[in-house]
Amino acid sequence: MEKKFWEDEELEEQGIFEHFRLTVDPGQAPLRVDKFMSSHLEDTSRHRIQLAIKEGYVLVGEKTAKANLIVRPGDIIRFVMPYRRRGLEILPEDIPLDIVYEDDDFLIVNKTAGMVVHPGHGHFSGTLVNALAYHLGISQGPEAEDERMGILVHRIDKDTSGLLVVAKNDEAQLNLASQFYEHSIDRRYTAIVWGNIKEDEGTVDTNIMRDPNDRLRYKVTDDSEKGKHAVTHYKVLERFGYVTLVECRLETGRTHQIRVHMSSLGHPLFNDERYGGSEIRKGTIYAKYRQFIQNCFDICPRQALHARTLGFIHPTTRKWVQFESSIPEDMTKLLEKWRNYAPGQNENYV
Repeated sequence: MEKKFWEDEELEEQGIFEHFRLTVDPGQAPLRVDKFMSSHLEDTSRHRIQLAIKEGYVLVGEKTAKANLIVRPGDIIRFVMPYRRRGLEILPEDIPLDIVYEDDDFLIVNKTAGMVVHPGHGHFSGTLVNALAYHLGISQGPEAEDERMGILVHRIDKDTSGLLVVAKNDEAQLNLASQFYEHSIDRRYTAIVWGNIKEDEGTVDTNIMRDPNDRLRYKVTDDSEKGKHAVTHYKVLERFGYVTLVECRLETGRTHQIRVHMSSLGHPLFNDERYGGSEIRKGTIYAKYRQFIQNCFDICPRQALHARTLGFIHPTTRKWVQFESSIPEDMTKLLEKWRNYAPGQNENYV
């Protein structure tokens, strides 16, 4: 089998897929797998199940299922479906959105820093999903008949700005989710990190796990059993001595991946409080410099990370499409301050 999505928790972790397992009852008469699944998945349409089968997301035993495959007593059916958040009412809210592109299949949103993507954990309104529900004219609750919510194909952190793709129908969601799984989507971030990175470019290839001492943090680990494989490629764009502007390209999509990887190199993101970037990590001891850094923190009061590029194969036309987002104002002003500060510095960078 080429696909091993049923073993990959990254899909569930990132809100792309949720995993299912069904065992055919001992008294079950021979039946097509799509019909059997439809009768056992009350919240999922047969059309959606057939799309999942078409994409190769359904296994019977160790065999990829076709829609006309006949299941028999004792057969084990394993499958994944693009995630649909249920049991939480999504109220449409008229929140302005920066929509970069939209057609019948998907839209590209340029998310502002500070906006939560999904409701939950104390954020039940004002989220991107609430705004999308209003824009698309859909909502979800315990009694909702329209089950199209759950259209987000991926997510980015609250205090990270930049591009997200939102599927508008089942076909697009399944297709885009597949591309995320295959790591064929081009995701490039712009970040400002502490320190003068020695190499012009490089790759961080590690395992990442949740920090047992702080459930809100993740960390690099050598334990491949506890950690999940994560790969980030980085390239220096501009140097300012005490900080560096870099491009990070994601090969995998673990939670906090760029933040964890750059921190593991000793170059945490500028003003990333969770990973040590909200302290002065490089520079001088002079009060004037400390005030300069505080001014920088005030200008960009969040981790300096922006999802700038998003490219993938269009789910309908099958042509490559790519979208770019300019660096937002807070990071732009931060860069201007460093460009004005860096020239003419006589002291050695430390």
